[in-house]
Amino acid sequence: MADQLPPLQTLRAFEATGRRLSMTLAAQELHLTHGAVSRQIKALEDYLGVPLFRRLTRRIELTDAGQAFFSTVTRLLSELAREAEELRRKNDTSRLVVNCSVSFASKWLTQRLHRLMATSPDLDIHLEVTDTLVDFAAGHVDVALRYGDGEYAFAAAERIMNETVSPVCSPDYRDRMGGLHAMDDLAKCQLIHEIGMNTTWERWFAMMGLPYPGGRGPGYSHGSMSIDAAVRGAGVALGRSVLVAEDLAAGRLISLFPQAKLEVAWGYDLIYKIGNQDHPKVRAFRDWILREARDFTRSIQG
Repeated sequence: MADQLPPLQTLRAFEATGRRLSMTLAAQELHLTHGAVSRQIKALEDYLGVPLFRRLTRRIELTDAGQAFFSTVTRLLSELAREAEELRRKNDTSRLVVNCSVSFASKWLTQRLHRLMATSPDLDIHLEVTDTLVDFAAGHVDVALRYGDGEYAFAAAERIMNETVSPVCSPDYRDRMGGLHAMDDLAKCQLIHEIGMNTTWERWFAMMGLPYPGGRGPGYSHGSMSIDAAVRGAGVALGRSVLVAEDLAAGRLISLFPQAKLEVAWGYDLIYKIGNQDHPKVRAFRDWILREARDFTRSIQG
């Protein structure tokens, strides 16, 4: 079969020229001379027996045959590059790509990654921060951290932390509102909402046996944003115990009614490709984050 294929360098020259419709630009991209690209295109045309480009006065354009062949070559070269990268990544035990949701990354993970780097200096850690779903079949992500119900299609998941929610605000806001000594006092406060959070203020008030004062107050798409709003004194947030721990410890937030905690069904999950749990870098990250989560949970419970 190999002797039925045109040389790879002619296909690379053709793809770059067809994409840019310029042999000069293709030559610059491939670090070749214009003449070298021209000769490779001519060699490919001679091999195929059809012209691939129309040479016009100041430009070139693909012929019909060239356009059809260009689509095929582009697709196959892209697939070849993707498969090669996947093989390289599978055998790369040093580069660890961690995909993490926005709030968990900003309020918990990034403050601790230096400890993983210290204990696993051979790992080259790359952190991607996004709330979009991870497609492990696509290849480049090794592990992901998500806030959810523990069910993820086509991926393995382990719960690393659960959490509770309770009212938090800045010390300044509490003082401005007269101390907020009783839960009834929340009815006069501006409540900060996390959009999409399944544990809402309405549920918290119901659990406390109090009338819900309504949905007034700003809403934010990320828990970290609602917490930051509370730190700035914008109102009272329904603080998620994992995300507010650092701000509570630093005194930027205070817990108004620590005993009034509502258990949350969702939690923080470590996710990875099914069957990949014994890959050395996945195992190293898993062991590390389980230790971190265990120590953190003890610290906020103690």
